[in-house]
Amino acid sequence: MPNPLRAAITSVSHYVPEDRLTNDDLSEMVNTSDEWIMSHVGIRERRILKDKDLATSHLCTKAAERILADRGIAPSEIDLIIVATITPDMTFPATACLVQNNIGAENAWGFDLSAACAGFVYAMTVGAQFIQAGTHKRVLVIGGDKMSAFIDYTDRNTCILFGDGAGAVLLEPTEDDHCIQDFIFHVDGSGGEHLCQPGGGSLHPASHETVDKKMHVIRQNGRAVMKFASTSMADVSGRIMERNGLTAEDIKLLVPHQANKRIIAAAARRMK
Repeated sequence: MPNPLRAAITSVSHYVPEDRLTNDDLSEMVNTSDEWIMSHVGIRERRILKDKDLATSHLCTKAAERILADRGIAPSEIDLIIVATITPDMTFPATACLVQNNIGAENAWGFDLSAACAGFVYAMTVGAQFIQAGTHKRVLVIGGDKMSAFIDYTDRNTCILFGDGAGAVLLEPTEDDHCIQDFIFHVDGSGGEHLCQPGGGSLHPASHETVDKKMHVIRQNGRAVMKFASTSMADVSGRIMERNGLTAEDIKLLVPHQANKRIIAAAARRMK
């Protein structure tokens, strides 16, 4: 007999820093303008964690604390913490371990998951497997990044896109249909060079040379990323709709992780 348990999102929270980086601010740093940014990517402002003594774990901790307060549960009731991030406080320990200590989740274990833009949905479905297996009752999934630490604010291609913040969900078991019902993931490692941070890993450890070559900031080929994202996001959405007997008319809300409204619009057109 199949396990009737499925994972439901029972609480949602987020945290963003107070400091804002507006389009007008950026126009004083690089050759851009509010009009250009709004027409091309649709972003008005980014939140920035300016305190140099605070990092991604701070953002994730704040989001986690809100989850606990909103759900009315104690930290000791959390079984697992998964943090999706590409900007961990440090290589190790995992940011999830820092969050676990910060919130006092004494009975939880945890780990980080690194998948960049796809990180949060990857982490959520990984967490859902522990719920469905019946081994965990409460899984805290957090997506958080302090992207400002790895942005070149002289590069117009990237500095207009990224900010700092965290979002979190609590997963708990359910037997009804208000749950995570299906997922399809896809990865194409051949395009890695088009969006990457070359320095800081085991291939190019930090050195004077890597710093001088700006290898520790994000590099992006915007044209290649847009082409891949707009087609792939629409295609995989279409596949999961078809697999679940849905049509475009059945979809009331599409929430894409994209920092570019042109990509969102292109995907929506392809999906009709």
